[in-house]
Amino acid sequence: MRHFLSRAGAPSAAERVRSILAAAHSMTVVSDGRGHEVRRLDGLGAMGHFHLHAPCESGGASTGTRVPVRLELTDIAPTPVRDRLRARVTLTGVLGAPYDAEATESTCMEFRQAVLEDAAGRSYVTLPELETTELDPLAMCEAGMLTHLVDEHADLVPRLLRLVRPRPEGGVRRVLPLAVDRYGLTLRLEYRRTHRDARVPFRTPVRHIDHVGTQIHALLAASRRISHTGRMPA
Repeated sequence: MRHFLSRAGAPSAAERVRSILAAAHSMTVVSDGRGHEVRRLDGLGAMGHFHLHAPCESGGASTGTRVPVRLELTDIAPTPVRDRLRARVTLTGVLGAPYDAEATESTCMEFRQAVLEDAAGRSYVTLPELETTELDPLAMCEAGMLTHLVDEHADLVPRLLRLVRPRPEGGVRRVLPLAVDRYGLTLRLEYRRTHRDARVPFRTPVRHIDHVGTQIHALLAASRRISHTGRMPA
């Protein structure tokens, strides 16, 4: 498996973690030697069930009972690409009491660190970075947008290859959208035995969900111009 996804014009590690935590439908909570599968996050994401705070603010978690806890989340592509695992996120911390899987209110967690593992490697994210990072406006509806592209506009997606630089080598057998965020689209280029990812950036970052359609149409228009002129748009 090969990945050549540039970080230029792409979400930071903190943005990726923030989006994964918000859009997650399930997670694994490992605490007190046991793993608990939380399969229904009810649209609240992981942070709807855990309240993160710094050690100096932890109150009950700083004295008395201290129970280590680990939250594990996986980011899976919603489209039928080869190798659908996009990233793993692990949050570690401490609880002030044993984890209660039946609790109806959010659990306070003394934050230690967040780790993002993806094709680019491993990145560490701090609590201040998470707290100051704005949620990507496309995070909660990314899956719907990508499946719509595949189901309704599959014939248009390969045309975006004209915008990829450097030009992809020959032998591409299938092109599918892998991800979309405020900065652009990520395409999965599948070859006979391997695959690679290519970034197609938007002209400007998306500030609101209502603006993403315009940006995607602009990319398709640019690809059509290239087919006529053979040159990248200015």
